[in-house]
Amino acid sequence: MMNSNFRKKMVDSWFSYLQSQICREFEFFEKGKKKFLRRDWNKKNKDEGGGTSFLLSGGNLFDKVGVNKSTVSGKFSKNFRHKILGASKNGKYWASGISVVAHMKNPKIPAIHFNTRFIVTTKEWFGGGMDVTPSHQDQQEKKLVHDKLKEICIKNRKNYKKYKRWCDDYFYLPHRKEPRGIGGIFFDYEKNNWIRNFKFIRELGLTFIDLSKKIIERKNNLKWKKKDKEKQLVKRGRYVEFNLLYDRGTKFGLISDGNIDSILMSMPPKAKWK
Repeated sequence: MMNSNFRKKMVDSWFSYLQSQICREFEFFEKGKKKFLRRDWNKKNKDEGGGTSFLLSGGNLFDKVGVNKSTVSGKFSKNFRHKILGASKNGKYWASGISVVAHMKNPKIPAIHFNTRFIVTTKEWFGGGMDVTPSHQDQQEKKLVHDKLKEICIKNRKNYKKYKRWCDDYFYLPHRKEPRGIGGIFFDYEKNNWIRNFKFIRELGLTFIDLSKKIIERKNNLKWKKKDKEKQLVKRGRYVEFNLLYDRGTKFGLISDGNIDSILMSMPPKAKWK
């Protein structure tokens, strides 16, 4: 039976590998005209880790896309530790994860979000998901996304209906009484059968790359008008509202002394409110 440190190393290595693969595939769409800029960061106490952020902005395809990976440790504050599974006793944690948010120049192409993580306190668990936020509805695209995510869940003996419902409930703006996008899957506290869960996490990462490429290739050459861009900018405003008001990842990053620029990487370069 592998010990906890070995499991941590395996997860950390996988997230680093996946980050490099996502950047390589996304850069391909820019045809050499734009490349990711790398930024490394560390927590104030360097013994508690840090991360690497890759950001590409102002491209032919991407208005802005960030691919962040971090591995950090430390102690939660006494006021917060009771909110985290297994942390109430001493507050100690270790966490590694990857997060991707892509905002497209072409308003016909949806924003895409993906993240997976592994958290260790006195408990260990995986979490994450993928969701899509279009400003223009496309039923074929919606079917493509949900069919693929359902397929990988069934293959790995995961409850797709539960994950989909969790995603719909999570990515919802109660003050607007509307969903953020067309959903996807979202899950947390996957702590039974580490080997099977880690396999699912790896396959979900590769599925994200495959799905993203399919979504982009379907619409990359579609023409759009100013009114389409205006609609996209308003939808991006909803994205901003959700991430600042409700997103758990944003809150976790802030209370764990993460890098502010990386935490707010999900913010679009431009948004609009009416």
